[in-house]
Amino acid sequence: MEIKVLAPAKINLSLDVNGLRSDGYHSVSTVMQAVSIYDELVLTSNDSGEITISCNYPGVPCDEKNIVYKAAMQFFKYTDIPVSGVHIDIKKVIPTQAGLGGGSSDGAAALVGLNRMFDARLKEKELCGIGEKVGADVPFCINGGTQYGTGIGATLEKIRSMPRCHIVICKPKDVSVSTKEAYAKVDEMPPKVAEYSKYLIRSIYSGDLRNFCATLYNDFEEALQIPQVADIKKAMYQNKAKGALMTGSGSAVYGIFSSERQAKKCIEALKETYEKVFLCKPVKDGCKIVSVS
Repeated sequence: MEIKVLAPAKINLSLDVNGLRSDGYHSVSTVMQAVSIYDELVLTSNDSGEITISCNYPGVPCDEKNIVYKAAMQFFKYTDIPVSGVHIDIKKVIPTQAGLGGGSSDGAAALVGLNRMFDARLKEKELCGIGEKVGADVPFCINGGTQYGTGIGATLEKIRSMPRCHIVICKPKDVSVSTKEAYAKVDEMPPKVAEYSKYLIRSIYSGDLRNFCATLYNDFEEALQIPQVADIKKAMYQNKAKGALMTGSGSAVYGIFSSERQAKKCIEALKETYEKVFLCKPVKDGCKIVSVS
């Protein structure tokens, strides 16, 4: 059997880091949005008795370090299904180490594909429980859409879709941020008086794009102050972006546009300097199976 699954990228519309928890993780509140940039996973069953991984993207580990491998192992452990053998090929489009959740989405796609391949009939909630064991963003990527995340980011609540818009995403070259380093920088910041995610959720329900864009916020962007991020945001605003923000712990930046024409014009300008530039839109789905053969 062969199953193809699309794994969407995510952006953080808001990201508040609310301090260190007793378990060593940071408490966050964040609004996440699935967008129409996709990795593709192809799962093929075989009788090898092993989980094997391949990937078109240099530098992505194809062994037990890969989140897809970890997700598959957790799936077989949870279901008690014997590992008869499966090969998972990852065709990456989502840039790595960018704050776009590509690895988490691949892990989520593996769970969705394995659930179908082995007819495990696990409910979404069960898949999310398995996913949380391998990455805090995996449950979001299973569901997609627009969601409010709390705790370590894995306690999720579906909220109203963000206003309709066109999104330009740009990742600067040779800028990759370690999540550990990013949290350390946030910990050095003075305490905040407000939780910005709550303002953002209020603005989503207002339905006004300008008001919504005024409430975009990311603690990591404030703490890290990456010069290339500032340059990209400046270029986006010069090309009529209504709002722009770094996503996750970086280093990708997105700009929000009301007009597709303006978004495409911004892409042309950015491509003069940057290689990884994408046009996308918000989507209501998470990982989805597109073919079974």
